[in-house]
Amino acid sequence: MSGRKAQAARNDELIKEAARAVFTADPGAPISAVAEHAGVGISALYRRYKSKEDLLQKLADDGMDRYLAEVRTALDDDGDPWQAFAGFMRRCLDIGAGSLTMRLAGSFEVSEEMSRKGQEIHLATKRLLERTRAAGALRPEIEVGDISVILEYLHGIRIGDDARMNRLQHRYLALMLDALHLTGEAELPGPPPTWPELRDRYDA
Repeated sequence: MSGRKAQAARNDELIKEAARAVFTADPGAPISAVAEHAGVGISALYRRYKSKEDLLQKLADDGMDRYLAEVRTALDDDGDPWQAFAGFMRRCLDIGAGSLTMRLAGSFEVSEEMSRKGQEIHLATKRLLERTRAAGALRPEIEVGDISVILEYLHGIRIGDDARMNRLQHRYLALMLDALHLTGEAELPGPPPTWPELRDRYDA
């Protein structure tokens, strides 16, 4: 890329990272707070995103791409199924998968492409869970909706600075992985969240 295009690409990444941080902390924050956090002018932000809703939609779409890449990586792992699943969960926590779901649900319009991608994510995650269950390494009643809610819960831990928060999130993920790995235990109360229940939260 030329110098100007490279700078524009860097600015775009700065804006998206700033937006993730700002809107995770406060979904009602103005778009000017994102520009300030990113250290760019508001005009630079509006050249890329015509509105806050446009930016939120892009964040959600990027998050779906990142999650999909991780679940595909896990499915391509021919090693121990449990280790592949556990590694997938740890990576999802580190990339922020699920961190904006509850915070931003209903604040932007879901495009047909995003809806299609959501179904693709659901099916890929289901395949990963089925493989892990078939290896006798996962509680039999765990479904895709459980994974979504667990990741949302972990990203809701907001204690200390970023480093401390990350360590605590992984501490509680380790406990949850131990629970997910328990087979032959008493069945969990109630059914997991369904795809329509998870999808309906995004209706603006």
